[in-house]
Amino acid sequence: MATINFLYRSTKEKSNLHLRLLYRFDDKDFVYGANTKFEVSKQYWSKLHKKNSKDIGITNEKTRVNTELNKIENHILNAFNLANPNEINKGWLQTQIDYYYNPPLQAEALPKELTKYLDFYIEYRKHELKDTSVQKFRTIKQKIEELEILRRKPILIKDVNDSFKNEFVSFYKTKKYAQNTMQRELTFIKTVCRHARFMGIETSPQLDSLRLDQSKVEKIYLTTDELQKIEQIEKAKLTDSLENAKDWLIISCYTGQRVSDFMRFTKEMIRVEKGKNLIEFTQKKTGKIMTIPVHPKVIEILNKRNGMFPYAISDQKYNDFIKTVCEIAELTYKIKGSKHIETAPKSGIFRKVDDMYRKCDLVTSHIGRQTFATIHYGKIPTSLLKNITGHTTEKMFLTYIGKSSEDLALETFKYFD
Repeated sequence: MATINFLYRSTKEKSNLHLRLLYRFDDKDFVYGANTKFEVSKQYWSKLHKKNSKDIGITNEKTRVNTELNKIENHILNAFNLANPNEINKGWLQTQIDYYYNPPLQAEALPKELTKYLDFYIEYRKHELKDTSVQKFRTIKQKIEELEILRRKPILIKDVNDSFKNEFVSFYKTKKYAQNTMQRELTFIKTVCRHARFMGIETSPQLDSLRLDQSKVEKIYLTTDELQKIEQIEKAKLTDSLENAKDWLIISCYTGQRVSDFMRFTKEMIRVEKGKNLIEFTQKKTGKIMTIPVHPKVIEILNKRNGMFPYAISDQKYNDFIKTVCEIAELTYKIKGSKHIETAPKSGIFRKVDDMYRKCDLVTSHIGRQTFATIHYGKIPTSLLKNITGHTTEKMFLTYIGKSSEDLALETFKYFD
């Protein structure tokens, strides 16, 4: 259940009211604020709005204000009830307020073609979508445009049905895209079509039932023994750049964060509460404010660097360097995994190929997060682990580390006498 409050937050004599949305989801309380375009005086709001008065002028003003605020509140709450709670943030709230004053186009004026609606969707949700999400939708649009050239006619929103799915899969297979790429991008297309339906555009009755199976992805992580091998590499075997990357790798394995977050860590982010070191930051991907414990292994690295984190490097250099670090640590035995392989010499087109590869060659910036989640599962309560990794639900966390219902059932036996 969501509630709306209105606040006067300006020092000026007249100002627009600030709206605050409060709700609880997944046992967490959320509060987001945004500005309305409804102006009142500071004197009225602070001294007269909540008081009874026999003055007809004040009574009329209260009626005017309450009528408008009720309209805004109902508009926001109706939008909230239709939204996915995971997508609600400050940008979403400001967008809904903007739509109150400037309603979006009616369905008749909206594009009916899938590629054109993708452009509209990106613009419509510009305050909510991250840059990475925008890029994903634009990439999908390019692929759909290629498919339209082959079929010699545009794909309409209402055409996204079971027949489209088969055509979509055949096209992606000719391009040698992986099964999970097909599954993920069909899901994105369904999301856009559902949005179109919400806006009043006709969609296929088959839309919600469209499904593609995911193929199992090998979870690549470092074991505690492998992590120890990396920690114990002799400094003489590493250049300064490799030593720097090695320290970041260890930090990532003991903090469980994405490279876009841990590579921004600085000593100023660390604070001490009740004698414990905590690091506080905002996740770049989700916008969540995170507070996580600083592991003793991370403290060791900071101590050897005079309290400083390693220096930041690009994602590409980090990926290259940690492969070399793991090779020096002799993680060279072969395991099952997938790598981006060029489809033909000098084609410049790369696709993921499943095969047996040296483990060090499969190491990427994501391995630290996967390692943290996997090696601590069963040792630290899952409810605490997911708060550190930033997963919204326990189910999402278990899916992330590859735990099926069968795995969980078998693990339960260790608690039986």
